[in-house]
Amino acid sequence: MKTVFMGTPEFAVPILETLMKNSEVVLVVTQPDKYVGRKKVLTFSPIKEKALEHHIPIFQPIKIREDYEEIKKYQPDLIVTCAYGQIVPQGVLDIPRLGCINVHASLLPKYRGGAPIQRAIMNGEEETGITIMYMDAGMDTGDMIEAVRVPITSEDNSQTLSDKLSVAGAELLARVLPQIFDGTSKREKQKEEEATYARIIKREDEHLEFTKKAVEVYNQVRALAPMPLANFLLNGEEVKVVEGYVGDATKKEAGTICDIKKDAIGIACSDHIYYVTKLKPFGKKEMSARDYLNGIHIDTIQNKKVE
Repeated sequence: MKTVFMGTPEFAVPILETLMKNSEVVLVVTQPDKYVGRKKVLTFSPIKEKALEHHIPIFQPIKIREDYEEIKKYQPDLIVTCAYGQIVPQGVLDIPRLGCINVHASLLPKYRGGAPIQRAIMNGEEETGITIMYMDAGMDTGDMIEAVRVPITSEDNSQTLSDKLSVAGAELLARVLPQIFDGTSKREKQKEEEATYARIIKREDEHLEFTKKAVEVYNQVRALAPMPLANFLLNGEEVKVVEGYVGDATKKEAGTICDIKKDAIGIACSDHIYYVTKLKPFGKKEMSARDYLNGIHIDTIQNKKVE
């Protein structure tokens, strides 16, 4: 079977590897190269790196909705997408005779959209999963083929959960592909009344509000780690939070630095104290709270209000 794969981040690499083992991948479609970091280094996507490693032709349209004739030339039987990063237009969906399928990181119809992993953690979900679905013109609205559940532990952040889901997605795809190729795969309509949406993370989503419960702050920090990281303002400068934990109950004013330990900075929330154990001060590298505290005068932050 001739297949085309469409994907971009590291999350999609195991999916591409599974597709290569089970079909002839004739083309990889991925996002254009980007300039990364302060030095503006031109960087390939992880999927492009994998395609180059295996000498698979690569196509990088700026706007797939306007530029997809290249895909037609390869006459694929099936197109598989995973975290591609652009809405796939109807013109692409109509190309392969077996249709287009998507490997999506949620239990559809929950968490449709671009940030299902982060939103699941942020909302305190105890499980999520992978759904493989036939694609239509909507955003993750097509008929479901099969799904697998993956637990979310209290220690998971977006990276660790992404890693688990990526492996689960590759294993599920390996099971589903033979059914798709021989025409025996299931098609289950999604229940629209149960649909929720996982909008992409924006700058305002990164800011911590300590008027919330401490567990909500904890979940937000985990959801945004290791990138882009949650943040607050201290003495007018942004501090990014990498890790922390929920402590004892408090009646201190929310947002107040109310307890400083050797290795943690305690900030009052609406119910409990949230302790920051790893952080990234403005203009500096990530460091432990212990190292941070060793480099400052404690009275510059004791009882201060963060914003």
